Amino acid sequence: MLLKIQIIFTKVINLETQFMKIQFLLIVSIFFLLQSCDFKSSVNKDLISGVSTKGSGLSCENVSLTIGTKKIEQSTFVYGEEFYLNFTNIEGFTKENGFVFPGMNLLILSQNGDTIMDKKDMYADYTDGVDISPLLLNCNILVANPMLANKSYTLFVNIWDKKGKGTFDAIFKFDVIDNKAIKVESNNVKYNSIYMFSKDRKAAVTGNKIKLNETIYLLFEGLTGITNIEGKAIFGIKMIIKDADGRIILDEKDLMADSSMNIAELNEQFAPNFIISNPDIKSPINCEIFIWDKNSNNNLKVSMDLIVE
Repeated sequence: MLLKIQIIFTKVINLETQFMKIQFLLIVSIFFLLQSCDFKSSVNKDLISGVSTKGSGLSCENVSLTIGTKKIEQSTFVYGEEFYLNFTNIEGFTKENGFVFPGMNLLILSQNGDTIMDKKDMYADYTDGVDISPLLLNCNILVANPMLANKSYTLFVNIWDKKGKGTFDAIFKFDVIDNKAIKVESNNVKYNSIYMFSKDRKAAVTGNKIKLNETIYLLFEGLTGITNIEGKAIFGIKMIIKDADGRIILDEKDLMADSSMNIAELNEQFAPNFIISNPDIKSPINCEIFIWDKNSNNNLKVSMDLIVE
């Protein structure tokens, strides 16, 4: 009985010894593997913004999203917005006389895998190189035609060293939505997108707030349903604006009057505009635009309740 116990004990010790040897060999193997790795290779995903990055030979201290100068952490954008994807302090480029030579390709795909945008090299004009330190590279994305509202897209950015082999890639999935402040009623008139744009801010109005004395365009893209009369669109545009007390601020019966518009230009884009200049008006104001085909019963009504700041 004692012998059996000793044999069992001996087997256990042998197994532990073998396990320790395996552990030691595994640690040594991992050590040599890490020693041989390029530490500029990295894979990362920002759980807040959803931007995934992968570097090989190139590393980036910070990848961020901004609208204007404001840092954002979102993946949903109102149609007409513009955002930037920024790469701060990218290192690993081969230098020639203190200059580096980055390349950047921007690709946007739809959910179905269709190519929406493909910019081959956004830094193609920098043939003499860049000597900015720390190096900041960025790309801007205007969330507009050929993109559509209520769709999802994937942005791929590939940065490469034109004098070396280093690369840095980023993937960002984002959604495009309509401005909920814009209400639409349609009778056989279709469109791709309708959005507000501030001429003064040079930016889309993404909510329901506008500024006094600001030129606001209401942009219609892909509008169809107006009769084509020998290449011309003959239609009317009525615009009424009232303040919160019901006072009429603007009352245009027909902005087109007796004029017409090239049907192709109408289908591409057209944009009636207005300015609120009276500081005594009471917000919210109601803006209503009515478009009708003068050769059929087809029409479209857009209404917005806006805060004037």
